[in-house]
Amino acid sequence: MSVAKTIEVTASSKKGFEDALKQGIAKAAESLENITGAWVMDQSVKVNKGKITEYTVRMKLTFVLK
Repeated sequence: MSVAKTIEVTASSKKGFEDALKQGIAKAAESLENITGAWVMDQSVKVNKGKITEYTVRMKLTFVLK
């Protein structure tokens, strides 16, 4: 039997949404084992003088408990 847990993670990047997603998962993987999936719940941007300066992704990560 497997038991999984889901946590919420927010990550940001100056490059784009995909980079924010990759960075968030990589950082979480430093302290969590067995990450099996990610669900992007929300995306947003910060804007300064009409230009996007930061991309933010809010996601839920699922990982299997030992």
